Amino acid sequence: MKTLQTLVFLFVFVPLANSAPPIQQESLQFYDYDTDVTMGSLVQQDYEMQSKDIRKDGTNISLDTSLRLQGDDGERNAPPTKDTNLPTCLLCVCLSGSVYCEEIDIEAVPPLPKETAYLYARFNKIKRIAVSDFADMTTLRRIDFSGNRIEEIEDGAFSKLLLLEELSLAENRLLKLPVLPPKLTTFNANQNRIKSRGIKANAFKKLTNLAYLYLGHNALESVPLNLPESLRILHLQYNNITTITDDTFCKSNNTRYIRTSMDEIRMEGNPILLAKHVNAFNCLRTLPVGTYY
Repeated sequence: MKTLQTLVFLFVFVPLANSAPPIQQESLQFYDYDTDVTMGSLVQQDYEMQSKDIRKDGTNISLDTSLRLQGDDGERNAPPTKDTNLPTCLLCVCLSGSVYCEEIDIEAVPPLPKETAYLYARFNKIKRIAVSDFADMTTLRRIDFSGNRIEEIEDGAFSKLLLLEELSLAENRLLKLPVLPPKLTTFNANQNRIKSRGIKANAFKKLTNLAYLYLGHNALESVPLNLPESLRILHLQYNNITTITDDTFCKSNNTRYIRTSMDEIRMEGNPILLAKHVNAFNCLRTLPVGTYY
């Protein structure tokens, strides 16, 4: 009789064991990883022992807090380097060779990725541009520093930028112009404090690709000398220009000379009466904009 009961029990028990739901099977597989459980207990024991050691030393700080503070100090003291793109590209927007650092209140030129071709750093608090800012940058084609507080640009800051075509320093506090790279096509220094003595006599002479030159709203007393033949647009409005000569735009010793590229000269807002200098415009296809009477 007992044998029969035992057989009946086995017959009922075995199918039930085989029909266990999947969630129970997964839990059994989880506990098969004995190494994970063991390691977890060891880590917990080690944590508790170190916590006790800290309390014995008379300090109430927890181990976790201590490690976190050490880590924060290490990250805070680590200076950003030019070899990493991470700090700049977190602060700015880096996209396909362009870096946008606009209106973020930076006070210096940030380290740039080496492949940067276009830098837009408008409306910040940059006061100075150093040679080291662009020492390793050979790919830059356009830089825009409009709306900063730049007062000083170190000599040679742009000298290695042999591919640079467009440079804007508008709306800053410059008293003089830096040496400009040779392939510039557009240079904008509107709304600064530049006087004529702040522009060297040959500042533009070798810029044979320069087509657009903007120097309006400054403190110039005269038109810059040796303007290149490539120049198409020249803005000199609202300066302190009081006189020009026959050689300012033309060549007094060559009456057949025509400046074929020049399309526009703006000189309104200056204290000069242009009608008194008619011979200065003989070579131009259009007269400068300004006061004649």
